Amino acid sequence: MICAPHRRDEEGTAMATITGYENEQIEKANASGRTPVVFIHGLWLLPSSWDNWAGVFEEAGYAAVAPTWPDDPATVEEARANPDVFAKKTIGQIADHTAEVIGKLTKKSAVMGHSTGGLLAQIIAGRGLSAATVAIDPGPFRGVLPLPISALKSAKPVLANPLNKGRAVTLTLDQFKYGWANALTDEEAKELYETYHVAAPGVALMQMANANLNPLTEAKADTKNPERGPLLIIDGEKDHTVPWAIANASFKKQSRNEGVTEIVKIPNRGHSLTIDSGWREVCDTALNFVKRFV
Repeated sequence: MICAPHRRDEEGTAMATITGYENEQIEKANASGRTPVVFIHGLWLLPSSWDNWAGVFEEAGYAAVAPTWPDDPATVEEARANPDVFAKKTIGQIADHTAEVIGKLTKKSAVMGHSTGGLLAQIIAGRGLSAATVAIDPGPFRGVLPLPISALKSAKPVLANPLNKGRAVTLTLDQFKYGWANALTDEEAKELYETYHVAAPGVALMQMANANLNPLTEAKADTKNPERGPLLIIDGEKDHTVPWAIANASFKKQSRNEGVTEIVKIPNRGHSLTIDSGWREVCDTALNFVKRFV
């Protein structure tokens, strides 16, 4: 395994940069000569949540790269054994780490993300680092104003306690059902929870929730950069965590860019749409968009 150097956060805590796992993906993508597609996971998930998607994109002729967030455990089992490792990871730290991985790729990549990953994908696009971007159920950035009741209820497990800013927060099954799996059967909701759900940094969610109150927030995207490139926003019709009002407000902000900007609503789908039994429909929608530009 390749040993990576470390950087330190604002509190002086050592943070790994590019991991051995990421270096392997980077080297494989560069050696393939294919266009990379970078998949960014969101809160309460790990890079493995993209495994099905990565297979589809690889079959379509792309090189899949799924970066970690700083200090992500390798597996769900490891993550549940040590949930505190997720604490204090900010949007800025995650965005910078993702940009570092992208900077090691020899071809300009397409970028896609889900939930907070969808916000991160837009941040990356705003830096001019993406050839085409797909933001799925994307978390809000500064300037996106709607705050529907369902979104506030979904975020309540974190926002209700200010001390969660420095903590890693795990959802209960009932909280997961409301925020993620409201469009699914109880059986499938439980299966997804047991297969994918891990703790998440409370601070990242608070940054998104408070973005319009803090002019210095890290939860902001440069929507005016002419190098942003084509962007597609996908949202589930029944999403409680990122309801249509939020996704559409993000689209309206992004549509002022000179690049192609589109939005698609997936009927009868909730926030789990990238990992539940209907994932392929969403994956194909994203793939078809990327094929048009990359």
